[in-house]
Amino acid sequence: MTHPPLHGLRFAFGTLSVLPVKVSRWDREAARGGMLCAPLVGVVIGCGSAVLALVLLFLGAAPLLAAVAAAAVPAVLTRGLHLDGLADTADGLGSGKPAEDALRIMKQSDIGPFGVITLVFVLFAQVAALSQLYDDSWARGALATVVAAVAARLALTLAARTGVPAARPEGLGAAVAGVVPVRGAVAVALAVTGVAAAAGALLGRDDIVRTALAVLVALAGAELLLRHCVRRFGGVTGDVFGGLAETAATTALVVLSLG
Repeated sequence: MTHPPLHGLRFAFGTLSVLPVKVSRWDREAARGGMLCAPLVGVVIGCGSAVLALVLLFLGAAPLLAAVAAAAVPAVLTRGLHLDGLADTADGLGSGKPAEDALRIMKQSDIGPFGVITLVFVLFAQVAALSQLYDDSWARGALATVVAAVAARLALTLAARTGVPAARPEGLGAAVAGVVPVRGAVAVALAVTGVAAAAGALLGRDDIVRTALAVLVALAGAELLLRHCVRRFGGVTGDVFGGLAETAATTALVVLSLG
């Protein structure tokens, strides 16, 4: 019989990645544990991305190619779930229509002009930042790859906190909306920021501040988008969660590439 804490891990990896993990429970308790464990999914995905990028660099590839690989792995390991959510959220927000109509637009299978434009600029920003980081040093590029992936999933933990409603009565957004106690979400955020700062210390004193700042600014950017979506849609959806993840990842990479 699966130990209760493992239900949360199964939920996290089973819903936020394509890794072959069977989700045995879909109740609120499992969802709470899963969203609290979401940053761990980021660690696994980020490490996989960094390993591929470093292998390419070792084989003589240019930093740009390593950056493309590092940006592609998270898309592959999530079946493009977060990128699709980002595009749908952009279409919903860009439509300027009332919440009900915007949610209907987001649910359609096709991607509109706002979604395409957003995807292009976000992916360009990610690749550009990663290329600069890997060109600077392989260690800085690898650390940024992992930090961005973790920050992306940490944004989901905070978005699933108590008080954030679901925009629809069904779907993944409804399953995880409001399941995480605020104190628990804050505790996870502080722990992740502390670990990120400690990892940055391996590269130098300045990287302690830069890495911690990257996580905090990423969360701030995701929070701004979250509040805007709640105002426009009446709550969160699975697409909004995807948009938050990509927003946090991109923001973290941009901050890490500065200075």
